Amino acid sequence: MAMLVLGLLLLAGKWLRVRIALLGRLFLPSAVIAGVLALLLGPDVLGRLWATLVDAEAPLATGLFPRELIEVWGGLPGLLISVVFAALFLGKPIPTLAAIWRHAGPMVAHGQTLAWGQYVIGLGFVLLLLTPAFDVDPLAGALIEIGFEGGHGTAAGLAETFRSLGFASGADLALGLATVGVVAGVLIGTLLVNWGVRSGRLSAEAIQKPDAEDISDHDEREPVPRLARTRSIDPLSIHLGFIALAIALGWLMLEVLVWIESVTWNAGGQGFALMTHIPLFPLAMVGGVVVQGLLMRLGHAQSLDRQLINRIAGAALDVLIVSALATLSLEAIETHFWTFVVLAAAGIGWSLFGFLLLAPRILGEYWFAKGLANFGQGLGMTVVGLLLVRMADPNNRSGALDSFGYKQLLFEPVVGGGLFTAASLPLIHQFGALPVLMGCGVMMTGWLVFGLLAFRNHGQDVRQTTGD
Repeated sequence: MAMLVLGLLLLAGKWLRVRIALLGRLFLPSAVIAGVLALLLGPDVLGRLWATLVDAEAPLATGLFPRELIEVWGGLPGLLISVVFAALFLGKPIPTLAAIWRHAGPMVAHGQTLAWGQYVIGLGFVLLLLTPAFDVDPLAGALIEIGFEGGHGTAAGLAETFRSLGFASGADLALGLATVGVVAGVLIGTLLVNWGVRSGRLSAEAIQKPDAEDISDHDEREPVPRLARTRSIDPLSIHLGFIALAIALGWLMLEVLVWIESVTWNAGGQGFALMTHIPLFPLAMVGGVVVQGLLMRLGHAQSLDRQLINRIAGAALDVLIVSALATLSLEAIETHFWTFVVLAAAGIGWSLFGFLLLAPRILGEYWFAKGLANFGQGLGMTVVGLLLVRMADPNNRSGALDSFGYKQLLFEPVVGGGLFTAASLPLIHQFGALPVLMGCGVMMTGWLVFGLLAFRNHGQDVRQTTGD
């Protein structure tokens, strides 16, 4: 019943997106609309209103959905997030690090600066304002990066980690921030695109498309991947099997890390526990990289159908988003309202600073389109970054789309839902906000200085052409 209702909600979300023009202009995913619809019809909105205005004992006092159904939804995000992350690199040829850097070095430096800066901003506000004034848990310092850069999937996937560390409201705040980030990314990004056109900052980027070296060795004319046309088993089944293999490898890695921790620094439970609080999904992503690497080494790089992998991951992400938003606790956001407002405003402000001041000095030529990609990802995940770069440069004449794609290979394994995103919560819990703030400050400063020095000649060229 839970899955049937989720399917109906997805249909309703798609119908609302088509029928209501504003939702289409905001480029809100149908899954987000469906999740918000489920939230409105659930116990926290419809149920609370009905209990207040009519009768607290009436059937609709818990909303349209029975609690048993909502309990099923509550368990889906933690399962499906591993599917999404395991599929990130499956079926996708992985180029060498040198080739990636040659194409995406400036975007990596800029994106890493923004991501580590989200921790610096969040932890700084927690230490200086939110904890002293509102007694907020120091774990709130990681919410900007988890909600904005990581998005709904990462926020939902870390729910159990938040609960195990004693800050269950953190998952709800992260989901709320993820929704704010998507909306703010689209609205502000659209304004920036229009400003770029009017000011001429985008006109120079449409002159000609630079020569693009294909570093993926991917031939669009090649035949259908072998495992997508096998007759002995349905292609969907075999691709699900490879995703399962990636998740299984990730689970084995996590178990080994937990065992190592139990016999070394946390022997007998006398040290600090880190690995036991790390969720499965970032290691499922590593498992996907291992599986794809083995396929490439064995000469089967093109065996998996990337489009089919994308369909599986996309369906898992849609269901994940609907179920996560449907079980979002508005009471948690009400309890920490000012924390939510401060972190949302600080995160948006930092992203604007990174785009307007840092992007021209790090990204060099075509900085506007490339900067919009990182700006969008910094607020609303990869999908908003892709949306904005397509709005700014629909024909990819700046090469920003290619650079943005290659950048993810050196970005997502660490932040934006990667290993450090998952480890940040237990690190803050174990060592406190200040040491983690100092470490993130070092990382942010290092990437910023490196970006400014390594790519300064490009920055000088673009400042001469834009007048900045």
